[in-house]
Amino acid sequence: MKSIIDFFIEAYQGTSAYLVLLEAVAFIFGIASVWFAKKENILVYPIGIICTVITVYLLYINEYFGDMMMNFYYSVMSIYGWWNWSRKKDEKYIVPISRTNLKEKIIGVVFFVATLIITYLVYKVNNYDIQIPNYIDIFTSGVFFTAMWFMANKKLENWTLWIFANIITIPLYAYRGLGMLSLQYLIFTILAIQGYNAWKKSLNKNLATA
Repeated sequence: MKSIIDFFIEAYQGTSAYLVLLEAVAFIFGIASVWFAKKENILVYPIGIICTVITVYLLYINEYFGDMMMNFYYSVMSIYGWWNWSRKKDEKYIVPISRTNLKEKIIGVVFFVATLIITYLVYKVNNYDIQIPNYIDIFTSGVFFTAMWFMANKKLENWTLWIFANIITIPLYAYRGLGMLSLQYLIFTILAIQGYNAWKKSLNKNLATA
């Protein structure tokens, strides 16, 4: 237990207090946003925007450009998701939970590949020496990018992608010394599993009553 505590404390030695505070705020708001997503509550988006804007800044100053691009995209996509989830017709929300069709799966693959290319180019433009952790970062950025688009359109498969990429990200952030963010992604994984089960139950219920 002491070694775990030391891991979190040592990672922040010499770090400015305001940066630790910002990461703590992002930690809290990030978990809250995933919890609201699990509940299919539109508050996932305004709360998520606060988290991602802070995270973009933290990743930028640490030169993790792949993750930075991913979180910048979260901020933009959150605005779209906020609008899409709030659309109503006859006082009823018109975007239900559903599964992806073939066309949407193809779009998801296109998003994934495009994100890999763009994220790689961001590293190159900044003359960054790309190491194995950065390639992992590039890969997970593509998965997260697609997951966010699926979530904005209430596709059940978004949770599968979150779970997969979160599991990869947990040790990646721990390796980088970002203990708080590593713990955050562990909690994200647990919430994502719960989110998948909750959305699947809601989907099955809607299909049964249709």
